[in-house]
Amino acid sequence: MPPSALPDGDPAPVDGRLPPAALAARDAGAISAYVHVPFCRVRCGYCDFNTYAPGELTGPAGSATAYGTAVEREIALAGEVLQDAGNLSLATVFVGGGTPTLLPSEQLTGIVRRLASQWQLEDDAEVTTEANPDSVTIDSLATLRAGGFTRVSFGMQSSVPHVLATLERTHGPANVAAAVAGARTAGLDVSLDLIYGTPGESIEDWRRSLEAAIALEPDHISAYALVVEAGTKLAAQVRRGLITMPDDDDEADKYELADELLTAAGYGWYEISNWARPGKECRHNLAYWRGADWWGFGPGAHSHVGGVRWWNVKHPGAYADRLVRGASPAAAREDLT
Repeated sequence: MPPSALPDGDPAPVDGRLPPAALAARDAGAISAYVHVPFCRVRCGYCDFNTYAPGELTGPAGSATAYGTAVEREIALAGEVLQDAGNLSLATVFVGGGTPTLLPSEQLTGIVRRLASQWQLEDDAEVTTEANPDSVTIDSLATLRAGGFTRVSFGMQSSVPHVLATLERTHGPANVAAAVAGARTAGLDVSLDLIYGTPGESIEDWRRSLEAAIALEPDHISAYALVVEAGTKLAAQVRRGLITMPDDDDEADKYELADELLTAAGYGWYEISNWARPGKECRHNLAYWRGADWWGFGPGAHSHVGGVRWWNVKHPGAYADRLVRGASPAAAREDLT
């Protein structure tokens, strides 16, 4: 099942260079980094992200070692393109996917070290990884914290077994509590991601999930409406009449319930789908919303510097091949007006 297509854009230079005006317009001294890890244990039926399950990638394209080497090459390229790497600092780093924690924790912390060697990591930098609740252990979380991570975002999605089954999630509700406890023991801030609008999910099911998330006392909670994306297994199930399309009014009711319960529990709404304890807003997400500069590393990752936005080729093999040849992995770009 192919992930969603890249947008159209103008041709990107083979060497990845940016226009002088973009370099002059970029944020002075600060940048964020996004790192895309395109591996998942299984592909959930609703997902159209640029991810690949075992068997979908063959040869070096599916190798964690080859992936890490390619990312390191892109980090070096970014240093050359931005020219004054010594004057830049990293305000936030976000490792997403996919399931980043399918990689060894030592490899994830190695990527952070490589970024920090290219640019100075600010003393209070926010360094986040996404994780599935069943893809971490107490030891792996401790390694992440010791290696510079400050925050972990768990894909909880629901606390109701039949909802998790419809979403084809691999974890059970008990995994979430164990993962949060492990993260807290390691000294990491915790975010939980929820999804509402799953076919068959009642309003009481959604209330149960919200209350379960709140009871775990995370620093941050995201609540996303389920979207049926073209080309996904979920879309095919809807087309064949096996499950029903999410209802807009039902999702609106669930959004209002989320805001009511999360606000009452002390979480402040600060962005469409995000609520946080005071001072625990995701600074990396805010950088996107505020039009700050960030470089996206990895297959299919998007970047923005000084009003120029670009995106990498999606297939891990094509991504690595370009970097081996000394070329930019950028597929196309656009100038923002």
